[in-house]
Amino acid sequence: MPDFLQNGLITTLHDLGTADPDYLVERLEKVTKTYPLGLILPVTAGDMRAPAFEKIVEELKSVGFIDQISITLGVAPEEADYRETCEKVAPLGDKASVMWTDGPRIQGLYQELIDAGLNLSVPGKGRSAWTSFGYLLADPRLKAFVLHDCDIVNYEVEMLARLCLPMAEPSFDFEFCKAYYTRCTDRMHGRVVRLLVAPLVNALTMLLGHQEFLDYMGSFRYPLSGEFAVTSNLARSNRIPCDWGLEVGTLAEVYRNTSLKRVCQVELCQQYEHKHQSLSLDDPEKGLQKMARDILTTMFRTMASMGTVFETGDFNTLRSVYLRSAQDLVRQYHADARMNGLSFDRHSEEQAVEGFAQRIVDAGDAFQNDPAGGEAIPNWSRVITVFPDFPQRLRDAVAEDAAG
Repeated sequence: MPDFLQNGLITTLHDLGTADPDYLVERLEKVTKTYPLGLILPVTAGDMRAPAFEKIVEELKSVGFIDQISITLGVAPEEADYRETCEKVAPLGDKASVMWTDGPRIQGLYQELIDAGLNLSVPGKGRSAWTSFGYLLADPRLKAFVLHDCDIVNYEVEMLARLCLPMAEPSFDFEFCKAYYTRCTDRMHGRVVRLLVAPLVNALTMLLGHQEFLDYMGSFRYPLSGEFAVTSNLARSNRIPCDWGLEVGTLAEVYRNTSLKRVCQVELCQQYEHKHQSLSLDDPEKGLQKMARDILTTMFRTMASMGTVFETGDFNTLRSVYLRSAQDLVRQYHADARMNGLSFDRHSEEQAVEGFAQRIVDAGDAFQNDPAGGEAIPNWSRVITVFPDFPQRLRDAVAEDAAG
């Protein structure tokens, strides 16, 4: 069913099923001649060996509208991991490069920044994305950077085209584009978005009243999607969290650094499938429980930086309000699943909500103990001020690794 709804603070670009994929690609190949794009692929050694990554590489072989591809390899301590990654992406040709973040050259560059007092010590997707931003910033021709995960099981070039076109189309003026999609197979997925973020935003609004930032966060249909596009200028200005707060932290930085009319979200596809994290109810340091705590802490610190005052008892109240909001949503999801013939384990959903509710209290304690936090990586404007040639040195390190 076509969906024309524009009901938030940002522009929503729908997939109405009417655009020919060839039209999207042909349009991009034309407009990117004067608006070159860089693609960032953060990948771990484990994901690099999975069938999904092989399919992504195969699909990208035919793409002509991407100027450069930066594959950022993390969680790969062995040189054999790096060499295998280089072999797997060799079909992409000279436009692709592999940045081995665990290698001695990149680690040496990180240490130089750490010694200068800049926070680069925590590995993860956030640091990988940030490093690729710097690598691509060394080429002033590139106008925007596009990032997507490497565990997308049903990846197609049309997904990438839909993420790129809002940035490159000359009749648009967007500086940031966030992807959204439906997460379901025989059941609903996206538990952290459905059962934590959506009811959390509702609960914070009930507790604190309407705030533009909360309305903005509530405008995103899938705020935790791993796919987004950003202009090179905005990428230079944004700070990035190292932990699971990456997606929320990125949206917060976009809110700070650009106008809302220059922010959009685009529907990538009708169905999206990638690997699923464990709920880990018995271990708050793993899986979705760890993700939830990092997201919550990022939200609280972001709101505090915008002037919100959290009193000592607010987090217990927020937990109670969140629980009621989330439980109401579970009832709605149950009805929606039944109407669409999907399996729905209501007990499991309720257990997830109860686990996330406890993380609100944990994140509140962490926030009160350290309201400012230290997780965000400095933006590239600050780094380049101190080390003007650092992006080029990243490029040199990548080239030296490739040369052996």
